[in-house]
Amino acid sequence: MRRTDRHVGPAERATPRDIPVLNRLFSDAFTERYRRDGLSGVRVPFLNPEVWRYAIANAGDGAFVWRDSRGSPIAFNMVHASGSEGWMGPLAVHLDRQGHGLGQQIVNHGIAWLQHQGVTTIGLETMPRTVDNIGFYSRLGFRPAPLTTTLQGVATPTATPDVVALGNLDVEEAAAMLARCRALTDEVAPGVDYGRECELTRANGLGDVGLIMRGSELVGWLLWHVVGLAQGRVAEELRILKLVAKDLDTATRAVAAASSAAASQRLSFVSLRCQGSELGLYGALIEMNWRVQWTDLRMTLEGYPEVVPQGVLLTNWEI
Repeated sequence: MRRTDRHVGPAERATPRDIPVLNRLFSDAFTERYRRDGLSGVRVPFLNPEVWRYAIANAGDGAFVWRDSRGSPIAFNMVHASGSEGWMGPLAVHLDRQGHGLGQQIVNHGIAWLQHQGVTTIGLETMPRTVDNIGFYSRLGFRPAPLTTTLQGVATPTATPDVVALGNLDVEEAAAMLARCRALTDEVAPGVDYGRECELTRANGLGDVGLIMRGSELVGWLLWHVVGLAQGRVAEELRILKLVAKDLDTATRAVAAASSAAASQRLSFVSLRCQGSELGLYGALIEMNWRVQWTDLRMTLEGYPEVVPQGVLLTNWEI
């Protein structure tokens, strides 16, 4: 009888060559999770390889993969540090390896790595109906925070003359504006830095950065992607990944700018993940007839809470 391979190699850095196997592992694990929750008809699609490449590059040294004795990935954890903000996602363990402590191992490895980076926030998101996951993360020190609600609106052309796309600027102007985006982020959320995400997005042609101006002053900015999230599916929406604004009015203008950008690229929708702490923006979007798509439970490690922004801050903890 063939003996089951229980070998678990040390954590290694994932590379784009791992994407096909990671995609299968991701799809199988999350599909099984939905089945256990009673949603047996749901099949989680493969992610767009471009999105995987972005996630791996964004995680950098925190893109961890664990392999069996044949060198095949059996678990992964994409661990991200954006200045003082640290989070994990996605992460998964091969179905045959679940229940043997590997999940705890990869999460603890991610925690230790983020602590070594000196972050002050450590978090992740999970499905709010999945009590097994919530209990698992709770036993590792994570505590529930407010829900993150994904909302979607219809892309609508809007006259926004004081909104500029970073991609429309020359190299020197773009570099200067990106530095101002970083400074504004540090003002709204001290220690947080999304500059790497902006640079990777533009370098790989995944989307752009919108600049919200008040005269010559930068008062807000947002990062969006326009590539399809699922492999083989036509892109239909612009997804806002980050939004930083001095106030609610600026945040609302930023969303309108993204909606207009989506319409100009002949996309049908614009979406974002709104943290439960941003009730003002959530209410404004509901009044604008945005629809709730789904929810995720945000959890943070005890002693490593989210920063309380001095303005409006949206930051997705998923790719």
